[in-house]
Amino acid sequence: MKYLSVFFILIFFFDVSGVGASETIDLKKGIELLKAQNLEVEAAGIDIESALQDAKIASGNHYGKLDFIQDFANSDDAGNVFGFKLSSREANFGDFGAQEFMNNFMAGTPDYTTPPKDLNYPDARNYFQSKLKYEVPLFTGFKISSYEDIMDSVIKIRKLEKSQVINEKIYELRKSFYDMALLEDSMKNLNVILKNIETLEAMTREMIDVGYAKKVDLLEVQAKKGNVERLLSQMEFNKELLYHYISFLLNQKVTSIQTPSLEITMPTLSNSEILQSNLDIQRANNGLAVKKSMIDVAKSSYYPMVGAFAEVSTADDKFLNHAEDHQSYTLGARLTFNIFNGGVDGANIEKSRLEYMKTKSQVALANSGIELQIQKIRTEIESLGKDIESLKKELTLADAIYSNYEARYREKLASMSDVIIKQSEQIQKILQLQQTINKRNERIFALEKLANGEEK
Repeated sequence: MKYLSVFFILIFFFDVSGVGASETIDLKKGIELLKAQNLEVEAAGIDIESALQDAKIASGNHYGKLDFIQDFANSDDAGNVFGFKLSSREANFGDFGAQEFMNNFMAGTPDYTTPPKDLNYPDARNYFQSKLKYEVPLFTGFKISSYEDIMDSVIKIRKLEKSQVINEKIYELRKSFYDMALLEDSMKNLNVILKNIETLEAMTREMIDVGYAKKVDLLEVQAKKGNVERLLSQMEFNKELLYHYISFLLNQKVTSIQTPSLEITMPTLSNSEILQSNLDIQRANNGLAVKKSMIDVAKSSYYPMVGAFAEVSTADDKFLNHAEDHQSYTLGARLTFNIFNGGVDGANIEKSRLEYMKTKSQVALANSGIELQIQKIRTEIESLGKDIESLKKELTLADAIYSNYEARYREKLASMSDVIIKQSEQIQKILQLQQTINKRNERIFALEKLANGEEK
């Protein structure tokens, strides 16, 4: 039973630890994992939560604040002691020196000029005051509501920034998947060429045995074979690096992916659609809204500020002693209206207005810049599309030429060097075609990224 328990524990451990590690992930699943697990996306989400808390802070100013204040003091200062007694409703005539005056009066020597000792030299007294105070702004010149508008815009900006992070990471993930597809397709073609070289190597050995070829021909074939094997080895290492990067993007170990079709179609997006959905432009527009609200904040200085307060307290020489008998309340309101401050308010308003005008110009510049970028990418995609059409024809020709030279070599009509040269041209065309297809795909991804799209 002990060994059986260990067996089941090991099975459970390997089953759990292997979740996701050997699973083949397609691009759609990868994008879902990226949105849920990518660390940069997670950090952007925390920024949104922080902005939401800032919005609560701005909105909370409407409701004022309620404070509990507990004071303790000990003093023999005449003003403090008398004030303490008044606050606790315990002051009496004796505090004014009435006893001393009456003693002198009864003795027939009333004294109206000598300061009474009881009033000026009182014994030290403790003072405990418990106070509950509520303060609320009634009118702030629209300052609080303007700050609320600012925080609403900031929340939108933070959400757009998170969308930008997701958009950027999806772009990187898609590019990685298509880079992997390029590598696998290139390796597939190179493996075909490697088999052809191995066939050519075997044929050369046979021709050497019967005296129709030289040893140098075999060395040339083996050198080309080593070159192709080196390229395949480099591609294997590149695949490993891509898996590491995909694992980094998804924040989990990835060892197998389902590669997409190598070529993708051109997205059907108009320039106006891209500009409308572009995240940079949306973020710039929300930044413009923030600057506009800042003008309203600056203008609030021209309005009076009105606030109200209410407080209830109790005091005694002991903590909460006779609290009900000694309690008191205060209600009040205050209006503050700045008449003159050296033109600072006007300067602040003008500064905010200039910042708004500057941001407005930057938004217009961003629109023009994005539109220029769109046109540039469209031109590059069209140019690369023409290159792909041409390279496909060139590759077909290179394949035919290589087959022709291989047949001519068998008939002793061409040298091994000629065959190797034509095979090198074939390999070069294959790699050139794949790289051009990859460049075109990358430019299409860039166009879709401008439109905030995963697949349009």
